[in-house]
Order: sequence, then structure tokens, then C-alpha cells
Amino acid sequence: MNPRRPSPTAGLPAQWLTVSPERTVLGVIHNVTSATRLLDLLSAFEGDLRVQTYFTCTDSSPFSGGIAEFCAERELPFIPWAEAEARSFDLAISTSRGGDLHKLSCPVIGSPHGAGYNKRLSREPGAGSREPGAGSREPGAGSREPGAFGLTAEWLVHDGELIPSAIVLSHEEQRERLRDGCPEAVPFSHVVGDPCMDQLHASAPFRDAYREALGVRAGQRLVLLTSTWGGRSLLGGGPAVVRRALAESPREEYRFIAAVHPNVWYGHGGWQLRSWLEPCVRAGLLLPPPATDAWKAAICAADAFVGDHGSLTLYAAAFGVPGLLAAFDTRSVAAGSPMERLGAALPRVSASRSLREQLAEAVERRTGDTGAGAVAGLVTSYPGEALARFRRLCYTTLGLSEPEEPVFPRPVELPAGRRPAHGSPVGEPLLVDTEVSGADGSRVTVRRYPAALQNGSGSHVRDAHLVAEEGEPDARWAGVADVFLARRGVPERLFARYPGCAVVAVPLAGESCAVHLRDGRVFTATWARASWWAGPGVAASAVYAWLSRERTGESRGGAADLLVDSGGAGVSLLVMRRAGEPAADLLGPDAAEPGVVPER
Repeated sequence: MNPRRPSPTAGLPAQWLTVSPERTVLGVIHNVTSATRLLDLLSAFEGDLRVQTYFTCTDSSPFSGGIAEFCAERELPFIPWAEAEARSFDLAISTSRGGDLHKLSCPVIGSPHGAGYNKRLSREPGAGSREPGAGSREPGAGSREPGAFGLTAEWLVHDGELIPSAIVLSHEEQRERLRDGCPEAVPFSHVVGDPCMDQLHASAPFRDAYREALGVRAGQRLVLLTSTWGGRSLLGGGPAVVRRALAESPREEYRFIAAVHPNVWYGHGGWQLRSWLEPCVRAGLLLPPPATDAWKAAICAADAFVGDHGSLTLYAAAFGVPGLLAAFDTRSVAAGSPMERLGAALPRVSASRSLREQLAEAVERRTGDTGAGAVAGLVTSYPGEALARFRRLCYTTLGLSEPEEPVFPRPVELPAGRRPAHGSPVGEPLLVDTEVSGADGSRVTVRRYPAALQNGSGSHVRDAHLVAEEGEPDARWAGVADVFLARRGVPERLFARYPGCAVVAVPLAGESCAVHLRDGRVFTATWARASWWAGPGVAASAVYAWLSRERTGESRGGAADLLVDSGGAGVSLLVMRRAGEPAADLLGPDAAEPGVVPER
């Protein structure tokens, strides 16, 4: 081992320091994905002034974007890789196998950066120790058929010597696969459990708080869309599944959040990913940045998921969230791994059936689903103990006694600074499906869908009309809108500009709005109580549906007490016709045919 020791902190002589640590630890970053797991593990040293931690980057990953920003934002004491090679540390911790880890002159603990060891990857011929995956997506790329990444001699041995001093495993089953891939490494393996799974379970009691932080309203279902990276991932096949999920789901009943692998963000650029998904974001998709724990909060808050072969899918299923697979790359999944078993247990998304129906079936299937339950048992062998066991391993390697304070998983922080559904001052056009029921036609069900994402099939809507807001920039929507939501109380200008418009709704004080008809008649609609979804838009659609069925308000004196349901418990809407208006056909002879959606 190199006898030289580093100065107590990067670039500072000892006399300038406030704390004189006894041991130095090097955290090895490969990309942002590995960095987030690394920080999870390094919480084992919290509160111990005897240990100083530095960070370095192997410069071996094709996905190096975001690392500098990640380190700067968290104020990590960072040193270049060349300097890390030249110095001596007491311990290095790496959450990947890429890079020249064999050049470090200290014990190295190797840990996975996902839900165990589930992918099979091979080094490229002549690539040395570069990050796997840049050109090895197919089995057999490299010198031989790859085993599980991180459990074979290909990744653990250099010039006949084992690179890591300790190999961290999350489950006993991984030790058997390690025995197949690198038998000489088995004596150096340590099964400690999974810190992320532990944190998810510690966060379970706070499900409601996470849902509130993510903007999930009462009565809404939160669906998590998970995508790993690569051409056979959920996003690798294009955003069709994401668009379809939003297009088919009433916005008052569903909320969607997409957890996208950091390698997608940094491989293509955050701006590009947001640009590709912007139509979905405008329709309400939550797209949290990659270097946060928002994905953990989303798993705790989710009612269902749609995923692929990435670790987030395995974590969600193991946590008990019901779900479907929209993509699954069997060629990159390690044989015998929990991920391979999950791929066999979960149903695939069908393009010929309603996604809502398939999610509902997944929820029903969760009870008694022995396949997914068996996979959940393969994520960790020591539930709740991962940090404690990992700390014990680290302090034994460092030759220090463990701190007296216990270490345990803490709940995920509440997501902060989430991006609104869209920042535009004008709301998205909505295709609104209504159903009037009851003996007297007083119950109205309203379901609203993002119009821009509809593909024209309309299989999930029956009796739809189009609602747009005043100022809608796309003339194709504005020209065929049946209902307009006005910003000011002069509806005549909208009737004059848009001949197909039948109804204009104008917000009033309190929980009321005025519903103007093209023939001059005006109704006042007042909600009996406040509800997050009971606004002017839903009121206008409910009144439009009621009037379309009645075609006359005279039978009840131009008044109705409607029970409106839009994704939650029904709320009473009192509709009163203002006196003195003409008694012609309520919608007028020039009303547009409902549900006309322009070609996109």
C-alpha cells in the first residue's frame, strides 16, 4: 500500500483545520445514479468527527453529465481521480464496478447502486475498465457471454487479484450467483440488506404526506411511470405509453409521475428530455429532476405503476405497489435474478385494451399474487438492518469502534420545489365526457381528458365536448370548442369570434360562475361546498350536459340541483336561470356538434 497519506482535507494544511479526523474515506462516484446510492450509504458516518470523507470520480462513465453540479450543490469535498490514485486512504466505497478501482491504494468496499445485481453487461473489447453498457447491450458483447454485472470475475478481478476487499450483497441468493461468477470472491462477500428498501418501509406511515406534496388530491389515484435507460426501456420505445396513460385517464381521477433514470437525463440532456415530454407535462405529468429522492416518495405514494426492467420497478413491486410492464429487455436481465422472476410474474401492457382497465386488474390481482410476493422476498435478507450492518463492516475495516448512537433508516424527505403541471397562464384544452343519469336527470358525471393527447380513437369517451380557455393559442382547438372559460365578464366577444361556441362560463365571487348561452340566456351555477375539483370548468361542463339533455329549462322553472361527480364524492351544484331572458331553445340553433376534435 502506498505509505503516503493525504492532507486532512483537499488542499488545506493541517494547521488551518478545525477538526483533526482519525480516518479518511473516499467515496467513488461513477455517475449521478451511483452518487445518489453512495450518499445513502455514507449516512453510516453521520455525527462521527473521527471520519473525514472525500469524493472523486472515475471519469469512466459515458453519463458523466451532472456530476459537477451534483457535487457542487451538496458541497462535497471533491478531488480529481489522478489525485485520488496518488493518495492513500483508509477506505474507499464504490457503488459501481467501472473505472480503475484497482489503482486505489486502500481497501475498497463494492456495493450495488440499484436493487441488487440484476443486469448482465460485459466490458467492450479493449475498453479496459470503462463503464459498462456504452456499446454492450447485446449478450455476448465483449469477450464472452456476460453474467450479472458486479458478480463475475470480469468486474471483480484485475491481473489475477480481487479488486474489492469486501463485496456488499443485499440478499443471500446473490452469494450463490457470485459463487458461479467469481468463486474466489465468496469469502469476501457480506450480505447486509438493501438500504433503499429499508427507507421505503420507514417512509410507509407518511404516505398521505407524500401524496399531498406531490399534488395528489382526494379521490385521485397516483400512477408511477418508471423508465430505466436504453433502447428497450419504457421511454426507449418512445413516449407512446406516457401519452396514452394521460390521454385515457380523467385528470380529476388520476395523477401521473414519471421517474426517469439519470442516464436518460444526462445522456440526452435535461432540456431535451423535458422538450420531448412537454406535451405530457402540460397535460399534468410530474417529471421530477433525477438527482433527488422524489422517486422514493412516489413509490410510497403510488396506487399503481407502469414500468420496465429497471430497479425502480423492482422496488415498487417489492413495496407492494401493483403494476404492469410496458417494456422488458430480457437480453439485459441477469439469469436467475429477482428481475428475471419479476418479468415472468408481471403482466405486460396490452395495446388493444384500456390502460385504466389493466391497472384496475393489476390492483385486484395484488391480493394473493404469489409471484410478485416471492420476488419481494428476494430484495433484502435483513429488512431494516442494511445501514447498521454496512456501518459495522466499514468500522471494522477502518479499525474504529462504532459510535454509540444507533443508525437506522429514516423516512424520505418530502419532495420540494416540484414543477407545476404547466406554467402557462392558459389551461390546456380538455375533452370532457359527461353522463347524465337519475330519473330526473339530476346526476351528472364529468370526466376531463387532455385533448391534445387524444389519438382520435375516442374509445374511452362516449358523449364528449371540448372546453378551452379564453386566450387558447392553438386556433384548431379554439375554433371547435363547445365551451369557453372566459377571463372577463363580457362573453359576447367570444360568441362573436367563435361561431361554434355554445357556452361561455364566467367566474363569479365565491364558488359561483355565470353560464352564458349563445341565445342570450344566462344561468348561475353555485357549488354547495368547496372541493379541489369543483371549479368553473367542471360547473360549465355539468350545466352544458344538463342543458343538452333537457333542451328546455321550463319544466323546472329553469332551475336544477345537480349532483356532480368528477373524481370524488358528488358535490351539489345549484343551477338557476336568471329571470327575464328569452325562452328559446337553451343551446340555440347554432350550437356546435359536441365532441368535434381537430386533427393533430
